Amino acid sequence: MTSTIETDPHQIKDLIHLALLEDIGDGDHSSLSCVPEGATKRARLLVKQDGILAGVEVALIIFEETARQYGHKPLEIKVLLPDGSEVKKGDVVLTAEGSARLILKAERLVLNIMQRMSGIATYTRQMAALVSDLPVKLLDTRKTTPNFRLFEKMATKIGGAVNHRMGLYDMIMLKDNHVDYAGGIEQAILRSNEYRKKTGKSLKIEIETRNLNEVDEVLRVGKVDIIMLDNFNLADLSEAVKRIAGRFETEASGNITEKTLREVALTGVDGVSSGALTHQARSLDLSLKAF
Repeated sequence: MTSTIETDPHQIKDLIHLALLEDIGDGDHSSLSCVPEGATKRARLLVKQDGILAGVEVALIIFEETARQYGHKPLEIKVLLPDGSEVKKGDVVLTAEGSARLILKAERLVLNIMQRMSGIATYTRQMAALVSDLPVKLLDTRKTTPNFRLFEKMATKIGGAVNHRMGLYDMIMLKDNHVDYAGGIEQAILRSNEYRKKTGKSLKIEIETRNLNEVDEVLRVGKVDIIMLDNFNLADLSEAVKRIAGRFETEASGNITEKTLREVALTGVDGVSSGALTHQARSLDLSLKAF
């Protein structure tokens, strides 16, 4: 199974530990009160809705970390369907066997994360299919759930999008407010280049433009890597791509949904970013059942 986890695994584990603390607190009293300590049981993860599966590798880490943190023997898990699989109602994703109390402790966190990730992967796959024949990248954004961005970015990648920036730390992204606060496009670009030189950081610089006049100013100043074309109409978007003429990478953004994605991509931009991939996706229905 090809790994979908390319980030620091310790970061994933830290997020899982916080989520377990949120859910379990001082103990799973439902299980402690009625399930014998040594009881060994089986469960299977069932698909209840057609879509794209995401979060299987995360689920394995959740089971592992829950066992380690709460002193259980690890479960015996058999994965039947990997991340990225097209699934249909009734499919079995994995089976787990071992401590009944451990299964019950991990159950809700596994389902919450996998349902959310699978919903995002499903919607992203639908969006990616609309432009699969075009030389354009479908990009995700920072419009994510706080403390859940890592998992949501993993899901968009599984669905077929390209991860853009993870946060404020891995790119210089000069949005409209940055430009206005800096005193204009030229000042923002020049200061950003000075900052990059002073700090020695090899960060790409992307600048947002709101109209063709701003595109022309960026072309005059130069010294950027990517020009964002935000909320341009299709005619102006095509004209902007023509004026930029490959000097810089281009990204279209602004109200990109399944209704607008393809026509925007057809203008010739290099990438199209869509916050809808994460903030408009609906969770995919999954369940963990004893058998």
